[in-house]
Amino acid sequence: MNFTSFDLDQLFSMSDESNPLMMVVWILPIILFVFYGQQIQLFVTSREIKKGIKKLESFREYSRIELINYVKNDLRAKNDPEKKIDKFLDYFTIMPVDMDPNGIVEKVRHTVRSREDYTREHVKLLSPDMTDVELTKVQTLLELASSLQMIYKIMNHMFLTAKKQNNYPLILPLQMILPFIMEQAEAMKEAIPAFKIGQPVGDGIGPMVVGKMMINNEKEIITFQTSLAKINFEDRKLFLLKAEGPGSTVGRPADGLEKIVSENKIDTIIMIDAALKMEGEDSASIAQGFGAAIGGIGTERFQIEDVATINKIPIFSIVVKQSVKEAITLMTKEISDTAEDVRTQIHEMIRENTKAGQSIVIIGVGNTSGVPQ
Repeated sequence: MNFTSFDLDQLFSMSDESNPLMMVVWILPIILFVFYGQQIQLFVTSREIKKGIKKLESFREYSRIELINYVKNDLRAKNDPEKKIDKFLDYFTIMPVDMDPNGIVEKVRHTVRSREDYTREHVKLLSPDMTDVELTKVQTLLELASSLQMIYKIMNHMFLTAKKQNNYPLILPLQMILPFIMEQAEAMKEAIPAFKIGQPVGDGIGPMVVGKMMINNEKEIITFQTSLAKINFEDRKLFLLKAEGPGSTVGRPADGLEKIVSENKIDTIIMIDAALKMEGEDSASIAQGFGAAIGGIGTERFQIEDVATINKIPIFSIVVKQSVKEAITLMTKEISDTAEDVRTQIHEMIRENTKAGQSIVIIGVGNTSGVPQ
């Protein structure tokens, strides 16, 4: 056969409809995508998700090692804490049955607090000389590490299930939620150094504002890990409530409020907290509103609303907006600088909504890591 006379232009000619090679070039991809399109999409999507899961696995391992090293080196644990910590990381909580909603809040509160008490007592056993501040640090690091482990396990389970079944529609939701999951996981991972050292985080802006108002005033522990100070402001009595710092804790503000209201005639409640900003909103922007500004699983908020409703006390709120990452990592200068502005707004809110001789409870909501009274 003479290949020297091979005409490429004729072979790939578009004008000749009977050209067999061009027919193969056009028809073969169509056939491939008809019969194997889903598998190709599954392969491409799986690679992206696998990279994300590898990252989650590294975050999980990083948080675990940081926790073990902190207990071993900083707290000088007498025995190797690795096995106990691994046991804690796999610990789970089964929420109460909610088929009958009557009394469900009390059941949830009991379950959550029982778990907290159990964890606290067993963490103490890791190092008998541990201070209360160090104990709260370990508890927070343990929560971060166990959360990262759970996120990794769930995402890996969903991915392997979809891959095992060769089910492309099943893997699509993973692809859609992965960026949001990674944002949360990266924030948790970057939060570890701040909590480990005991530095303030973005979520601590509420306790920071109230803590500054407590300066040079007598404080007392009103309930578990919750501090109270009483001051006067323009012929009004202010009850300042925040978690007991500088440990990494949110305290029990609802219990504190309930005790204050049972012993005093309260006319107004003002709550200061961090709030997640929407995309496009500026970080460290301040907003005022009405209602109980407090996160969590809802038991604290329910209790505060219940106390306010029974005693007919209005609740005003001031929030400082920030991203997920800013809320749990080292507090930025922009967020810290809002403390004085928030304090000014509290004073304006008191003047506008109360009269001389009345009493106001001001609650600084959030994690008080690195924020003393």
